[in-house]
Amino acid sequence: MDRHRITPRPLSAAIEQLPEAKPVSHATISGILNGSKPNPTTETILSLSKALEAPPAHLLPHPSYDDLDALTAFEDTSARRIVRLLDGLPETEVENVIADLQRRRDDLGLQRVNLQEEKPVKPKPAKRRSVDEAAQYAADALEG
Repeated sequence: MDRHRITPRPLSAAIEQLPEAKPVSHATISGILNGSKPNPTTETILSLSKALEAPPAHLLPHPSYDDLDALTAFEDTSARRIVRLLDGLPETEVENVIADLQRRRDDLGLQRVNLQEEKPVKPKPAKRRSVDEAAQYAADALEG
């Protein structure tokens, strides 16, 4: 598959050629690309990731998923085990674990990891249309 210009039809065809991948129609791929299908199924994400040779998490559309180093590390089952163990611990305990891991990396002579403070991502509230706006939107959509 030409990786410089991936379009829905060749991508769909490439997925069909893969063993153990659930077929994904070119219409579904187009919908994901243009935003009309914003919530693909897990099976679709897994099929796309196999065809694109990319970890599934790299395909998830979320603003906090832009840390490729963290996403790559998360492909390691040990990293996922650590995250599960951290879940539910008090914030001070989590910070202690992070500091301890950083000290261990320093002791081993490993490169320091830049741990930027991430601000929580707040979802944008949905804009509610008035009845008149909704009617105009529907009329515009019908007219094409």
